[in-house]
Amino acid sequence: MTNPAPRPLPALAAAVTVVLWASAFVAIRSAGDSYSPGALALGRLLSGSLALGLLCLVRREGLPPRSAWRGIGISGVLWFGFYMVALNWGEQRVDAGTAALVVNVGPLLIALLGARLLGDPMPPRLLAGMAVSFAGAVTVGLSMAGGGGSSVLGVVLCLLAAVAYAAGVVSQKPALARASALQVTTYGCLVGTVACLPFTGQLVHQVADAPLSATLDMVYLGVFPTALAFTTWAYALARTTASRMGATTYAVPALVVLMSWLALGEVPGPVTLVGGALCLAGVAVSRSRARARTRAPRSAPAAGEPHSEQVP
Repeated sequence: MTNPAPRPLPALAAAVTVVLWASAFVAIRSAGDSYSPGALALGRLLSGSLALGLLCLVRREGLPPRSAWRGIGISGVLWFGFYMVALNWGEQRVDAGTAALVVNVGPLLIALLGARLLGDPMPPRLLAGMAVSFAGAVTVGLSMAGGGGSSVLGVVLCLLAAVAYAAGVVSQKPALARASALQVTTYGCLVGTVACLPFTGQLVHQVADAPLSATLDMVYLGVFPTALAFTTWAYALARTTASRMGATTYAVPALVVLMSWLALGEVPGPVTLVGGALCLAGVAVSRSRARARTRAPRSAPAAGEPHSEQVP
């Protein structure tokens, strides 16, 4: 008797991640008026570590096995630590559209690194979907970058954030074969927190002067886009390839446009809406082959194709 795999769960986890990560762009810009990049990253990571630690206590999660620590450590330093500082800093120097455009180089880097280091397949539909989504991200970025406020330093910082994001994802993937999603996320967040401890003085000084709204934004970033969204990301990543999960995040720019419209009153123009539609269309294309594969007979899986690679 076979037990049907709960396919909707990875899809739901990926959707939660994408929505919360999109909301982070808005919260970072809001809190960034009162907190420096390092202080905001440390406050976010402290909030996330506290939430994740409490969840681990409730679920009685132990330490990850020794074999998982290499991936946890690398992803913790690069993705939880360096990425958050660089993104916070970059968003203080470029507009949201340019930041979204540059950071969305990340999924392309994930696909290349995943194919090279993890042996991830690169099917034509995945490549086509990534191309469509990247075109949409470029369209969104160019349509929202008309203010002329971009700086070379800001673009470089966002590019460094994208590189750290991609390297963190590829490092995290092997760890998820040895430890649970909650363990990988919790201890990665703790590693990132330790890496950001040099900003403790800034955080202590700035939290005393910051308005309550900015501090609440920082706590929100830690509890939801970090603790919750990174855990749902790890859960989904453990059930698919790094390349396909990276392609899913191309929906973020489209959601950022919508959230900026609703939360900040920034009404998107027609070109921006077209770019957002392209982002979503590309994600749909990149996932379509996996949906077709699930209709294939179970008795004859393709050689070398593990059953665990389900697109979320």
